[in-house]
Amino acid sequence: MSKISIIVPCYNQASFLYEALNSVYNQTFKDWKCIIVNDGSTDNTEEIASIWVQKDERFKYVSKPNGGLSRARNKGIEISNSKYIFPFDADDKLHPDYLEKAIPILENDDAIEVLTSKVQFFGVKENVYQLPTYTFETLLLKNCFIACSVFKKESYLKVGGYDENLKSFEDWDFWISVLKHGGKAYVIDEVLYYYRKHEANSLSNRFYTDGDFYYGLYDYVYKKHIDSYLKAFPNFIFVYKDYLRLKAFNEKVKKNMLFKIYAQFKKMFKK
Repeated sequence: MSKISIIVPCYNQASFLYEALNSVYNQTFKDWKCIIVNDGSTDNTEEIASIWVQKDERFKYVSKPNGGLSRARNKGIEISNSKYIFPFDADDKLHPDYLEKAIPILENDDAIEVLTSKVQFFGVKENVYQLPTYTFETLLLKNCFIACSVFKKESYLKVGGYDENLKSFEDWDFWISVLKHGGKAYVIDEVLYYYRKHEANSLSNRFYTDGDFYYGLYDYVYKKHIDSYLKAFPNFIFVYKDYLRLKAFNEKVKKNMLFKIYAQFKKMFKK
């Protein structure tokens, strides 16, 4: 039984998959298994995966009909037999020392439920990803971790895995489920994960164009964890009033001429 299973769902990302799996292969910590889940791809995902399955027996491959990210992650985790689980996106990369740094931390403190590291973008952006500092109250309001963070399989089984009803926010919902009864989160203070930023992101675009979809996700997560929200924010109506005041202030700022000029300059420099 390997110490950690790296779960790699892949849907039509074969062009990035070789590089991602190569970064797994180059880990200095060797006691891992990597399960590649082909989520009904129509490209040459199977061909790329087979290269690594033949190269190293620690790579495993499973193919399934397309069912979405949550279902693909669940499929890979269900067939793993490791103590720790590490979801890993098929278009990202790992620093060679990621597991070498992570495993001793996890083994020395069983209270750690979620472990991650500093994250750096690559692709169309190359800055360090600034995530919020974790507290459970903060997590209830916004995600504090990338989806590709390490957790215990035991915890996964306790909460019932990723919610397959969610088409996004599935990782945020999962972290709330895992951490709602206590436990620690640990962030390694080094850039060990590289997150590919693409030129266009269809899901992000949908957030902007489909308000019902976006707010529906928030509503689903809130209702699912309403006990945690009421415990953390017993005067929730006051929190909502503060949000409305902040929203009104932001709208006022955006209408200011100086802000519009600043926004134009920012767009120019991005180009």
